[in-house]
Amino acid sequence: MLPTPAVALLRLDLGVVISASHNPPEYNGVKFFDRDGQKLTDAAELEIEALLDTKGPGGGDVTHVEVATDSYLEHVLDRFGDDLEGMRIVVDCANGAYSGLAPRAFEELGATVHCIGDAPDGANINMGCGATDLAALRRTVVELGYDAGIAFDGDGDRMLAVDEKGAPIDGDQIVAVLALHLGVDLVAVTTMANLGFHRLMRDNGVRVVTTDVGDRYVLEALRREGGVLGGEQSGHIIFLRDHVTGDGLASALLLCRAARERPLSEVSSVMQKFPQVMRNIPSSVGMPDSVVEEADRLNAELDGDCRVLVRASGTEPLVRVLAEAETHEQAEELCARAEAIVRASSDSGRPSCAIAASTRSAATMPSPVVAWSRKMRCPDCSPPKL
Repeated sequence: MLPTPAVALLRLDLGVVISASHNPPEYNGVKFFDRDGQKLTDAAELEIEALLDTKGPGGGDVTHVEVATDSYLEHVLDRFGDDLEGMRIVVDCANGAYSGLAPRAFEELGATVHCIGDAPDGANINMGCGATDLAALRRTVVELGYDAGIAFDGDGDRMLAVDEKGAPIDGDQIVAVLALHLGVDLVAVTTMANLGFHRLMRDNGVRVVTTDVGDRYVLEALRREGGVLGGEQSGHIIFLRDHVTGDGLASALLLCRAARERPLSEVSSVMQKFPQVMRNIPSSVGMPDSVVEEADRLNAELDGDCRVLVRASGTEPLVRVLAEAETHEQAEELCARAEAIVRASSDSGRPSCAIAASTRSAATMPSPVVAWSRKMRCPDCSPPKL
């Protein structure tokens, strides 16, 4: 069992990963990487989907490469590792691909490690553990009095952290810490990035490129702009020195290096987070244009002091609503208003395929206060996409 980043690094003509990724087990799917370790384009994925019901050519051989895990671990430890002697870390492997592998990496670097979520059985990936559910990690770090907690998602391309007080550290904070620690002059993030992140980067002279939601778009922006660091609030952290894609273990090691001399709570406090409130709304009709228009009007009223973001999920039949403001009460009120707009549209039952025709690239927008990310396919028209 290999994590997704290992497949991207070790691919030949093609890399293929079968995994639920960060999703529940029932959303098992397939990820493809080309010979350069890059995810396939939307167009290429559509071509593959069109071939699913056709008869294949047959034939072919399967060869097991026994040294793949060791080769990957050697690469990551050599390029991203540091002396972690004296650090005590709880590692949550999400009952996924990093089970056994990630704890070994931290131990080889000298850390004291306590593992949770490291007993995969094929049906418990991401269930009550990992980067999508930090409750067990937060509790364990506090109970044991450890210095930090690291949580991966099921296939290992996401990671989040918990400080010594049990407080969660999201992808925005991790990218912020790494940007200042590594001294980069450009970062790429998505429309989900916290307004506090943008203010910190502005104050430190770091240029921010904003993309649509999805690590592939962050990768595209970094390659286009010549950057090396980017990520998503959800935990996709990308560092392209000596790598080709986002890697949960490499990102965790970089974060531990940045926190080697100070408590993680102090290191991460460099970024002042704006309160965010999020809702996931079941929807069989996606996100009609009427929702986009109404939300554009709402964001125009807000004039950049706060914002709402609504997007169709690319992995589940949901519409995700996020509101961000200077106080939690303001964010709650904004989220309720945006949720009401989405629910009213869902009740109308109108189809949503028109959203694909009206996509607007977030990378071209002049402000981090971006209203919508619409580069998603209608959940009625395609299977869940990792």
